[in-house]
Amino acid sequence: MDAELVRREAHAHCQALLAGDIDAAANQLSHELRSNLGSVIPLLPLPLTEASVESVEPGGSSYLAILRLVGETDVVRLQTRWKERDGKPTIVEASHVSAEPAPQEEPAEPEA
Repeated sequence: MDAELVRREAHAHCQALLAGDIDAAANQLSHELRSNLGSVIPLLPLPLTEASVESVEPGGSSYLAILRLVGETDVVRLQTRWKERDGKPTIVEASHVSAEPAPQEEPAEPEA
């Protein structure tokens, strides 16, 4: 497992969340996290309007990926810890790094 593989998997996770495909997103979670989805789902600003991978860094025997998730009302930076499970990168931990209100679109100026 390397940073590029984790980045690809984290991007696929973001795309699944953005598409609303919770089953596909849950497949990247460890068995323990899947068993406890009720504690993971509230971390997400659903429905998402944007999702991206901000960074992937090695962290001992794992990799830390920061995901930027934008919902209708909140922007959440989520730290995910990835470890190899059954031969593939798997999210074993997730926690908020920060949350803030989503930027609001400015109303269009009326034309003169």
